[in-house]
Amino acid sequence: MKNKKQITIVTPVHNEGKTIYVTIEEFFKIYKDSEIEIKFIISEDGSTDNSVFEIEKLKEKYDINLISEIKRKGYSHAVIDGLRSVETEIVCFIDSDGQCDPVDLNRLLNKFHGNNIVIGNRNPRQDKILRLFISKCFKVLYEILTKVKLNDPSCPYFITSKTNIDKILTTRDIGILTHGFWWEFYARAKYLNLDIDEVVVKHRKRGYGSSVIFKPSAIPFIASKNLYNLFKLRKILKNLN
Repeated sequence: MKNKKQITIVTPVHNEGKTIYVTIEEFFKIYKDSEIEIKFIISEDGSTDNSVFEIEKLKEKYDINLISEIKRKGYSHAVIDGLRSVETEIVCFIDSDGQCDPVDLNRLLNKFHGNNIVIGNRNPRQDKILRLFISKCFKVLYEILTKVKLNDPSCPYFITSKTNIDKILTTRDIGILTHGFWWEFYARAKYLNLDIDEVVVKHRKRGYGSSVIFKPSAIPFIASKNLYNLFKLRKILKNLN
């Protein structure tokens, strides 16, 4: 155990009761006899289904720290709370919908040298056409305003150090892109002059339900809000150098 690399995997959960047990257990099963020792921090965000019950069952078998809230605080806040609770020096993040392949954790780790951030590049993407179209349009604006160019700047699968996490989370107004947290997170990392590497990872289809996709009527409001906050983010980034 002493020779194993200890990695904390952070994941937020909201109404994933039908799949969360299998999603988390898959990681523990794959890395049970490996050179790494994993633990999970699950930041549960006001679920109204049986998510907490399923996580409590997981805790009986595996090393899991549950952060749970009765009221929903939103994806960004759940992510931030989870990341701030990490104690190990190596940190991984996944979304809890089963789209991140546990096998790719090794691919990310092999590229990690201790100081960089290794981000997954989902290729091919398994999202619906509308989601891909919105993402591509936003990416154009994102690159123009932030000058940050990444293959997949919204990928919720990465590995880095706790030191890097702490640097990013202590920057001003973290979480202002409420509908694009990872775009913001990686941009802040770039402007802090942190090394970023990308590794192609498998993007799996959800086993149940669907990824969050906004109603067409809500898209104009969300788009205008994100654009406004992207300009705010650009001002913040200029002060990070």
